[in-house]
Amino acid sequence: MKPNNDNYYIQKIKNGDVGAYAYLVDRHKKMAFNIAMQLIGNREDAEELTQDAFLKAYQALDSYKGESKFSTWLYRIIYNAAISKMRKKKLDQVSIDDDYNASVNVKTTQSALQSLTNEEQRFYINKALEKMNGDEKLIVSLFYLNENSVDEVSEVTGLSVANVKVKLHRSRKKLYSILEQFLQKELKTIL
Repeated sequence: MKPNNDNYYIQKIKNGDVGAYAYLVDRHKKMAFNIAMQLIGNREDAEELTQDAFLKAYQALDSYKGESKFSTWLYRIIYNAAISKMRKKKLDQVSIDDDYNASVNVKTTQSALQSLTNEEQRFYINKALEKMNGDEKLIVSLFYLNENSVDEVSEVTGLSVANVKVKLHRSRKKLYSILEQFLQKELKTIL
């Protein structure tokens, strides 16, 4: 096994080297926090949830069978914890089925985005992601930013592969719709 493989460190932990868990935490803490933050929307709660999830994952490491990547297993723990926390707080969630896609002109939006610098693109994409709800942001981030497959996103969220594809499609259209609105406003202020 390669030393940079998660399973190598998991085996070391199972053999009594508890210090090896620090590697796994360090390797996955950024994405784990990002998932929690996108779902919860509050930095302090997201930090607490991430720490709790790493502790829970460590305590349940014996139940990890290696059928999926460790990161997928960990992100599923975070996702479940975030959903539980949101239910407890009874946060209002906007339905992903809202129809923001009626008149999205994807080619025009893509063309406008391509005319911007990389820094400007990141700014507008992050601004658009802020307008989306937790599930939408999470699915887009897992698929595009973290480069997980649809199957892996399905494992993390507990949604069927078909449902992930539908939600990813709707989320992408909503993202384009929001970007289109931002870019139109920006063009009007420039002209």
